[in-house]
Amino acid sequence: MGKVTGFLEFERLEEGYEPVPQRLKTWKEFVIGLSEEQSKVQSARCMDCGTPFCNSGCPVNNIIPDFNDLVYQGDWRSAIEVLHSTNNFPEFTGRVCPAPCEAACTLNVNDDPVGIKSIEHAIIDRAWAEGWVTPQPPVAKSGKTVAVIGSGPAGLAAAQQLARAGHAVTVFEKNSRIGGLLRYGIPDFKMEKSHIDRRIAQMQAEGVVFRSGVMVGELPKDGPAARVTNDATETVSAQQLLADFDAVLLAGGSETSRDLPVPGRELAGVHFAMEFLPQQNKVVAGDKLKGQIRADGKHVIVIGGGDTGSDCVGTSNRHGAASVTQFELMPQPPEEEDKPLTWPYWPYKLRTSSSHEEGCGREFAIATKAFVPGTGKDKHRVVGLKTVHVQWQGGKMVEVPGTEKEWKADLVLLAMGFTAPVASVLDAFGVERDGRGNAKAGTDDGSGYRTNVAKVFAAGDMRRGQSLVVWAIREGRQAAREVDAFLMGRSTLPR
Repeated sequence: MGKVTGFLEFERLEEGYEPVPQRLKTWKEFVIGLSEEQSKVQSARCMDCGTPFCNSGCPVNNIIPDFNDLVYQGDWRSAIEVLHSTNNFPEFTGRVCPAPCEAACTLNVNDDPVGIKSIEHAIIDRAWAEGWVTPQPPVAKSGKTVAVIGSGPAGLAAAQQLARAGHAVTVFEKNSRIGGLLRYGIPDFKMEKSHIDRRIAQMQAEGVVFRSGVMVGELPKDGPAARVTNDATETVSAQQLLADFDAVLLAGGSETSRDLPVPGRELAGVHFAMEFLPQQNKVVAGDKLKGQIRADGKHVIVIGGGDTGSDCVGTSNRHGAASVTQFELMPQPPEEEDKPLTWPYWPYKLRTSSSHEEGCGREFAIATKAFVPGTGKDKHRVVGLKTVHVQWQGGKMVEVPGTEKEWKADLVLLAMGFTAPVASVLDAFGVERDGRGNAKAGTDDGSGYRTNVAKVFAAGDMRRGQSLVVWAIREGRQAAREVDAFLMGRSTLPR
């Protein structure tokens, strides 16, 4: 693989970032990718390890040693063919995937892993620049029709696979633009939406039909699910889709935000992250919004320590927040993982994002007790919150006496994850749900991804719950194979 002694000769090289003052002035991507020579050196570090754990560490099972070797040899055209054989959208994962493949890299046992994500990023960007990414329309049409509900990574991956198999695919999206949470949940500074747009153009050339602004069923009228971004101008019933299509794939996101029902939750200025982030994405896209939630000059507290919370931090800093603080309920992880204990699995360690580096206070093992209202004309607005530190005792989380504190806060963003898909879509089809409220459907080959309703399948976050973009792509690809086999009796699509 690559250079036999490369892992001994070369150090890991990280992608670069534009300076913080410069990147905070724009919504553009700021990652500086590896050059051709840097990519070759990085791929030379890939060992001839015999058992490439990176392949199984990657949810889509990218054939990583092969494309590393091809980059080292300078055969970039073959490298993108290998990469596309397992991943429909490496420009998405090359930007926003946390790279579990690198955690599983054999070199990571006692050294820094190969920069797999940066190599993937370089391969797909080179492929687009060289014009190697072209439509792949089917050789023959099957005469079968498939409706895909949701245009996030799972829906797009499934739609592309099914269209290439010869089926007539229509993708339904409730928002005015295609992309699902890729478009409305990920800030532009992490992934510009032009990457989605050119894939849509490719898929349209392959025969996929996109219908945006169409809601399947009805959105709930109250509760967290009612606050899901939705630009629908028309609705279509589940019964109509079942009558019009030979198969239906439910591939929506897990969009019901986890709430924080403490005193003062109803105060103005307390919002779900997925009320805040999609608005900014729409403004960047050129939409005119009234009453946009903004952080300008405000003391912002983000409750939730994951990626969504980090995205709120980066967005708030670009708005010009006076201060940004992020709360995490769990204790602070160690700076370095215990590699002998965790390798090749995803390690438990402190992770600092580029948004954190732009300016953010971080508090761990802290719980919010109440939101504090203002006085007078501000009595219906949040002006602060009360917290207490917590610790684990006897398997339970308990408050630490004497750690109560009140924080100033003009804007509070709840980014504590997502509990389930919008239930009304599942209810419209009569799909059974599992204990977590997701569509109940297994993954076994031959009967995988099928729900209890005839010819209705489910994949992505709607089936497995809140997860990564790369897992959604995997689910979409695997579900596409199951739908193809259901329609045709057999399938040659990869699983």
